[in-house]
Amino acid sequence: MRAMFDLPTATILFLLLAAFAAGLIDAIAGGGGLITVPALLLAGLPPVEALGTNKLQALFGSGTATFAFARRGHVDPRRQIVPFVLALVGSGAGALVASVAPVEILERLLPVLLIAIALYFAFKRTLHDTDRAQRMRPGLFQATVPPLIGFYDGLFGPGTGSFLMLAYVGLAGFGILKATAHTKLVNFASNVGAFAVFAALGAVVWLLGLAMGVMQLAGARIGAALAMRHGAWLIRPLLVIVCVGLAIRLLLQAE
Repeated sequence: MRAMFDLPTATILFLLLAAFAAGLIDAIAGGGGLITVPALLLAGLPPVEALGTNKLQALFGSGTATFAFARRGHVDPRRQIVPFVLALVGSGAGALVASVAPVEILERLLPVLLIAIALYFAFKRTLHDTDRAQRMRPGLFQATVPPLIGFYDGLFGPGTGSFLMLAYVGLAGFGILKATAHTKLVNFASNVGAFAVFAALGAVVWLLGLAMGVMQLAGARIGAALAMRHGAWLIRPLLVIVCVGLAIRLLLQAE
């Protein structure tokens, strides 16, 4: 396994900066993996180690953002135990499948889905910070959406935050800010589950992941504060940009 100090100093600094930027963006609109996974691959880590190390450092960002939103009352973790546990278990199962199954079909389908999400948030005029009518009963939502998207996060990962945002806004009827807060909690759970599996497989560069995690934490604190201050005015356009950017990267990667 590669060690952190096998990398050049300039590469380590590049990865730390990437982690800070990812934490900042991910706390607002998701998509931090759009920055960190390619950065880790560019640094020369094998794909599985890049995914495992990314999950370690992502724990810091999603955990920090969740704590910030919870402290301000935008999400109550005590009332979200069921979706938290189901997302954790789902992502662990997805990570296990990812170790043995090809994901080429997802790579081809995902850009289309992300563009569709971007169009939804760009042109849906009624999206704001107040709750709307629910399209799915809370119990059914908690029993299905977190484990399914958690499974996807462990299996593949890119766009998880965008899918969760779409579900919380379109199905649960949450306002943009409340949806962002709940997305961070579920994403934290899915990061925990997938990380546990990658760690068990020995696919984590620990010191590098922890160092990047500290930078993720710093970026996430700033991002969460900006999201709570500006709400839908900031979250909505940034979510559209992240979805389009991730779709473009995946399309270019497939060529």
